[in-house]
Amino acid sequence: MAAAPTDRQPLLVNSDVISNDDNNNCNSASISTSSDITSSLSGGGDKEMAPVPGSSIHRSGSRPQLDLSGAAIQGNFEEKDPTILLPNQSDDISHLALDIGGSLIKLVYFSRHEDRLINNRRTKSVKEKFGLPTGIRRSYPILGGRLHFVKFETHKINECLDFINSKQLHRGGMDSLGWQSEVESNENAVIKATGGGAYRFADLFKEKLGVTIDKEDEMNCLVAGANFLLKAIRHEAFTHMEGHKEFVQIDQNDLFPYLLVNIGSGVSIIKVDGDGKFQRVSGTNVGGGTYWGLGRLLTKCKSFDELLELSQRGDNSNIDMLVGDIYGGLDYSKIGLSASTIASSFGKTISENKELGDYRPEDISLSLLRMISYNIGQIAYLNALRFGLKRIFFGGFFIRGHAYTMDTISFAVQFWSKGEAKAMFLRHEGFLGALGAFMSYEKHGLDDLMVHQLVERFPMGAPYTGGKIHGPPLVDVDQLQISWMEKFVQKGTEITAPVPMAPPGTTGLGGFEVPSSKGDSLRSDASNLNVGVLHLVPTLEVFPLLADPKTYEPNTIDLLDRGELDYWFTVLSAHLPDLVDKAVASEGGTEDAKRRGDAFARAFSAHLARLMEEPAAYGKLGLANLLELREECLREFYFVDAYRSIKQRENEASLAVLPDLLLELDGMDEERRLLMLIEGVLAANIFDWGSRACVDLYHKGTIIEIYRMSRDKMHRPWRVDDFDVFKERMLGSGDKKPHPHKRALLFVDNSGADIVLGMLPLAREFLRRGTEVVLVANSLPALNDVTAMELPEIVAEASKSCDILRRAAVAGGLLVDAMISSQDSSVDNSSSVPLMVVENGCGSPCIDLRQVSSELAAAAKDADLIILEGMGRSLHTNYNAKFKCEALKLAMVKNQRLAEKLIKGNIYDCVCRYEPAS
Repeated sequence: MAAAPTDRQPLLVNSDVISNDDNNNCNSASISTSSDITSSLSGGGDKEMAPVPGSSIHRSGSRPQLDLSGAAIQGNFEEKDPTILLPNQSDDISHLALDIGGSLIKLVYFSRHEDRLINNRRTKSVKEKFGLPTGIRRSYPILGGRLHFVKFETHKINECLDFINSKQLHRGGMDSLGWQSEVESNENAVIKATGGGAYRFADLFKEKLGVTIDKEDEMNCLVAGANFLLKAIRHEAFTHMEGHKEFVQIDQNDLFPYLLVNIGSGVSIIKVDGDGKFQRVSGTNVGGGTYWGLGRLLTKCKSFDELLELSQRGDNSNIDMLVGDIYGGLDYSKIGLSASTIASSFGKTISENKELGDYRPEDISLSLLRMISYNIGQIAYLNALRFGLKRIFFGGFFIRGHAYTMDTISFAVQFWSKGEAKAMFLRHEGFLGALGAFMSYEKHGLDDLMVHQLVERFPMGAPYTGGKIHGPPLVDVDQLQISWMEKFVQKGTEITAPVPMAPPGTTGLGGFEVPSSKGDSLRSDASNLNVGVLHLVPTLEVFPLLADPKTYEPNTIDLLDRGELDYWFTVLSAHLPDLVDKAVASEGGTEDAKRRGDAFARAFSAHLARLMEEPAAYGKLGLANLLELREECLREFYFVDAYRSIKQRENEASLAVLPDLLLELDGMDEERRLLMLIEGVLAANIFDWGSRACVDLYHKGTIIEIYRMSRDKMHRPWRVDDFDVFKERMLGSGDKKPHPHKRALLFVDNSGADIVLGMLPLAREFLRRGTEVVLVANSLPALNDVTAMELPEIVAEASKSCDILRRAAVAGGLLVDAMISSQDSSVDNSSSVPLMVVENGCGSPCIDLRQVSSELAAAAKDADLIILEGMGRSLHTNYNAKFKCEALKLAMVKNQRLAEKLIKGNIYDCVCRYEPAS
């Protein structure tokens, strides 16, 4: 347990605080988010209509930042990311900000997660080769950690205080080494807060936590939070029409100006012209408070949520006067009004001899909701028209992810603008103020982040907008994640983290039925969106060889198609029992591993059930996102590498036959050899533990027998066959000999035969032609995919029987020089082109090239050939991607539906797609 730094104890920090350890996701424990709207939130009444000029958000220096005076390297200078000693650093770096409203407390907090210190020769060599920095990148404490979003009901503020105290958030919080539980109290500690509760509860925070509340202006915070989200989160904004969500990609260079409509008790309409540049241009006193106040009087509802739920079952035509009521059921087509258009809200009650009790509360609630939403939408559009703005973003407590509210506002904007403008909403809209307060700290670091440096993940404890408690909350400092998981197992289906769902049927360990969204499991709040944990990874970059990063879409499969969604959910559910078995076996089959395996199965089934209810719950959904969610869920339950032993066994078997394969290849002419190499890659790509067809094959023979069978079936033409074009580029035609490629990036896939008998021999061919080769592999394990950490050992073993590989590996820093001299002192390595290994920055079977590691981005700058291998990287994702350099996409299709949809073929068909530079 690491002791927390104090004023008398120097602080040790990592020089490159980038987290690849995603196991500590319990920090965003499930918190109740249900409440009613009882007091003014940001928005307020429209007491004056005159614009109020905005000002830049205040940067407070009230808390000390990183003190770099006297900084020095601690330990070995050869280490990857050596520890930096900060002898003068105090303990009170802020990690917390709040927005305390009348109904909800929104809390944003930061947790540090440093890398483990590893003396990695490969990483050191790669950084030297590509000129990457090895020392500290920035002095800002926020970078390299995670932002967590949590909600509490304001009337349960003591739970919020207990949560803050249990995690020591007011004293610097927790880092990846353990709880900082011995921090001395600091009478000068200050935390940022906005909202009316920042004034109301200031004394309580001082009494309970010993901290002073530094109060920030609500509107400043609101705008700062919105600006950050719209610039930094790729799919933050979405439209909502007739129940359909569509995420909108916002170009951060073309964000301003826009209109921000914040609907609290009243409504504030803000014109935002840039960072710190805004003014309140309009507003209205008819807002969320109006809906709740009138609704409470007319329906006797006791909560805002209850009133919204009533509207779900209402029919406003029983109360509202419609155009059709006036014109005998006909449209008023001359002015474009349909018969169902509301002519007068509550107008029908005038001519009916009824009392309040004669009307259904459901109808009253819906009529009231429509009346207020339509008017807000109209006023917002008129202000947008006034200033010539096309983008209108709506937020505030009134919306709360409620589908019908968003539909109604969207309809009003579309109607009055005649389709020229669209209402847009924000996934994190409830946290705008808290984020803005967080950004009011000096040197918070968020301003430096780009959209590609933020990764949103959804651990089981992530909060759920508009819902209730999901899962056992963690409030004690001793409750580490395994405790949460054990509770998850013990309570079973009582726990519905992260969302409401029908209890899955179970047949024992991992035996879950396919999740279903039918029947009573679909709740009125099912359309709400989940808020995950933002991982801040400053080493991620956009792949520089993408032809057009703005139009790049990695996913090939459209999961907005309900048929596709149902199919792939069925595939993932069917694979779950086998995956659990492998995960448990990888941990020795212990009782602890079985408990965690069962918990993982329940958790991932809950994720699938949630996405069946609302496919947009976690943002824009693609197959790559689903597969990555599964891997993250495994890591959340401490299964670091479920296929570890299988990969080792298959690597050993493949390495044993590699010398014979290389000898056979060397006896061929170059044209025959090139064909055999491509056939070898395609044949070896059959080994994929993520494919049910592949898993079934393992029962029919050994890895070598399956590989030989696959090679025997390699008959051209393949389903997609550009081999002849690629051969001409490699070998030329007639007397015309092409120039060799300068550097080839080989994105590798599976362990075993795939890498050893497929991609390594192909890499060897490029090396012998004078082409630098960079093997690009996963940063973290995923299924049986090979990782960048594992590749150097595989290459070292392969090099024992191949001089070409051995010389290139030494030149690329993968082997120590002593290995060469001890085996063959006559070998000259000075002129050998290097074989290098870089990590891709992800831990998924697929890859999103908008977020790759800095070392891959650096390696790509001189590359003129990309080879994407495997279904995940070249079919599920990137099949339609265009690049600035030549690209070769190689894969065997192991899924019948994918084969039919993508290449109009069958299972085990092959893809060899060559594309010249775009």
